[in-house]
Order: sequence, then C-alpha cells, then structure tokens
Amino acid sequence: MVYIARIKTTLKAAPRRVRVARLGRPGLRPSPARNQEREVALTPLSPLEREVVALAMRAGQILGLPKSVGAIYGLLYLSPRPLTMEEIMGRLRISLGSASQGLRQLRSFKAVRPVYVPGARREHFEAEDQFRKLIGSFLDDEVATQLNAASERIGDMTKLIDRAPVADCAWLRQRLEKLENINANARRLLTLVARFLT
Repeated sequence: MVYIARIKTTLKAAPRRVRVARLGRPGLRPSPARNQEREVALTPLSPLEREVVALAMRAGQILGLPKSVGAIYGLLYLSPRPLTMEEIMGRLRISLGSASQGLRQLRSFKAVRPVYVPGARREHFEAEDQFRKLIGSFLDDEVATQLNAASERIGDMTKLIDRAPVADCAWLRQRLEKLENINANARRLLTLVARFLT
C-alpha cells in the first residue's frame, strides 16, 4: 500500500526529467518519432491510468509478482498504442532494471507481446487483452509446474518413512497420502479450468 500511495503521489506531481539515450552521432537532430517518444515518456499518468495501474499492481501482488510487473501491464493495457521500454520507464518512474525484468516476466506469461511499428528502431510492446489465454498460460506455466514439483517432493518424502520409528510409520504414511490426494485433486481442478478456458 505504501508503494502504491507513493506511485500515486509521484505521478500527480510535475514530470521530472528522464534520461534518454541519444540516437545517432553528436550534432544530429532527433527524429520526429524520437521526439514523440520523449514527450510520451515525460507525460504523467492520467487519474484513470493511475487507478488501472494501481489495480493491476494489487492483482499482481495476489499472484506473488513484483509490483512493477503489475504496473507495466496496467499501463500497457490502457495504452491506445504500443509503448517502448523507455516510455514505460518514464511514465511509471521505474528503473531500467525493473522495466526490463517486468517485461521479461510478462512476456514469459504471454501477457505482453512485442509489435512491429513501421519506421521505429526501438522495440514496442502491447498488452494481451484475451484474459482466457492469459490466465490459461499462467496456470500452465506456473501453477501446473508447482503442482508437479510438489508431487515429486511428496514421492521423495514417502521414501523417507522407512527411516522413521516403526511406531510412527503408519501415521506418517497416512499424512503423506492426504497431501498427495490434495495435490491430485488440485491437478484435476487445474485440468478442468484449463478446458473451460480453451
């Protein structure tokens, strides 16, 4: 909450200067597209954009994602045109590392995609707005992977029961069987959800 409040307070203030790398050789004037990119990067978020970014940040936190990941998705989702990483950095007031890592994670979830912009040298990004596809990708890449890993861990733990005191073996085996049943039910539920989303 403190992070979100700080984002809102900072974005209400006048936009600060953002360092932008120069293109071309010294003495050459920036292209019109480059000037437009600078203007966009220096434009503060509107009240609606601030609210959508804050909502996306909270949703990301629920999923255990860094705040910057949710903020980037929220900004791209509401943007009427694709944005460069520099524009994302400028509008959200985040570092190069946060922007790069956030875009990398979002691309791995298939939540954002690079798009070709004629005449542009820099890579542009836009948000995936098909939420069924987005949620299905997240469930498959993250949740299913964790459930499969948990099943393997339970199997390894079962092999350790023989090392426990004989009097405790039956109790321990029963507890691990319950864990495996929970995991199996979760995987079946995940399969049903995936079928519903496709």
